[in-house]
Amino acid sequence: MNTRSLGNEGENRACLYLEEKGYKIIDRNWRTQRGEIDIIAYKENTIVFVEVKTLPNGTLDMIQKELNHQKQQRILKTSKCYLLNHRQYNDSYVRFDVIVIDMPGLEEVYHIENAFSE
Repeated sequence: MNTRSLGNEGENRACLYLEEKGYKIIDRNWRTQRGEIDIIAYKENTIVFVEVKTLPNGTLDMIQKELNHQKQQRILKTSKCYLLNHRQYNDSYVRFDVIVIDMPGLEEVYHIENAFSE
């Protein structure tokens, strides 16, 4: 399985997980010139921007490297663009989560709520 199909499969599993937890999936792979948000979900007046990492051979160090300050800033800027274009969420709380798929030593779908903030 190549990297793209592995990533897509991970995002599909993350969406199923979120839906099972009561989240509504609003958008997937939302892009601007600044970056991309893997999943945008909504639950209980909170809009959640989700970064998905499928790491079947991953480690905790790898997650930290993948989600460095630069990557977090790109996600934050992209989420602001999304909110500017979707004003119906202006009164919602905003949260940034990470879902890790298939990393050894963790649950198959490992959800980190409030993984980072502005």
